Amino acid sequence: MVFQRSLFDLSEDCALGPLEGMQRTELGDGAWADVLPGWLTGADALFERLVKDVPWRAERRKMYDRVVAVPRLLAFYEEATPLPDPVLTEARAALNTHYAAELGEPFRTAGLCLYRDGRDSVAWHGDTIGRGATEDTMVAIVSVGAPRALLLRPRGGGPALRHDLGHGDLIVMGGSCQRTWEHCVPKTARPTGPRISIQFRPHDVR
Repeated sequence: MVFQRSLFDLSEDCALGPLEGMQRTELGDGAWADVLPGWLTGADALFERLVKDVPWRAERRKMYDRVVAVPRLLAFYEEATPLPDPVLTEARAALNTHYAAELGEPFRTAGLCLYRDGRDSVAWHGDTIGRGATEDTMVAIVSVGAPRALLLRPRGGGPALRHDLGHGDLIVMGGSCQRTWEHCVPKTARPTGPRISIQFRPHDVR
């Protein structure tokens, strides 16, 4: 992987900004998405630490009649497992405080995905394993590293919304979003650097 730091964030120290500047888009059918660019400063330094410190694993999954490699590296931190960097613990605590009244429960787990280049991706999906299939919930994603497109579209197809996320950007998908909308990170032929997404979820949402 070749990673080039942003010229606008050369800090080695990570810091979280206020969440009051979040901009919400009402998606319809009870779904919404909050976006806050550059929530985390020092994000490039965090990216480099996570690449080194996280026990990344490659997975293979059955797809139709064959087993294929998952096109990204993965790590998952259960509810009682310490997170790999103190700033992620701080980020989860800040999100829990900000969304306490609306979510009604804390974010508990963290899933990490490492997209090594434009060939790595995740297909259209909603986080509907567990309670997300039947209940309103939230998934908060912090992106570090080079920006990649995250697309959102209504379940079943339709025009997609695009957010290019990296270098400390935050997106929170809430309400019915996981049931009524889908999201993906598509492959790209453009030269692009690596990105890590950190997904915070409540209990029994995957």
